Amino acid sequence: MNRKWLLWLPFVLVSALFAAFFVGLRNPDDHVIASRMVGKPLPEFVAAAAMPGQPGTATTDYRDGKPRLLNIFASWCVPCAAEGPVLMRMKQAGAEVNGIAVHDTALELAKFLGRNGNPYTRIGLDDGGRAQMAFGSAGVPETFVVDGRGNILYQHIGPVTDEDMPRLLAMVGVKP
Repeated sequence: MNRKWLLWLPFVLVSALFAAFFVGLRNPDDHVIASRMVGKPLPEFVAAAAMPGQPGTATTDYRDGKPRLLNIFASWCVPCAAEGPVLMRMKQAGAEVNGIAVHDTALELAKFLGRNGNPYTRIGLDDGGRAQMAFGSAGVPETFVVDGRGNILYQHIGPVTDEDMPRLLAMVGVKP
């Protein structure tokens, strides 16, 4: 009779763990992912030109006194395609947007930009993901606001939306 409860013990333990896991997912402690890069200089990187006729990008490009956006993206990334029209409108508003394409090829990038438009002044190719890792970027898309001295002012994780546009434009000194 005393052994019957031992048969139920694994079920009770698994149920308790599942309940705790579910409650933790529904009520996380923090909804914001804090960037360790904000307030720091851009990491040193060089991303060679990804597209013919369009320059690549490097750390030195961000120290000329002009604030700009740096978007880390990929042609295979669905959210990156979704943010394309927003980045195009930001470019049309006067913001300079540079890009780093990760784990990509020139051929796939050309197709991607043909479908979604090309908002980028410069596009560097980060084949091995070294620049992405130096930025502390965990995925794509991510957009960094960089001041004219090469310091990261803000990191936007995920696709840029219409709601994000006024804030990002203001951070680079462009009136929406």
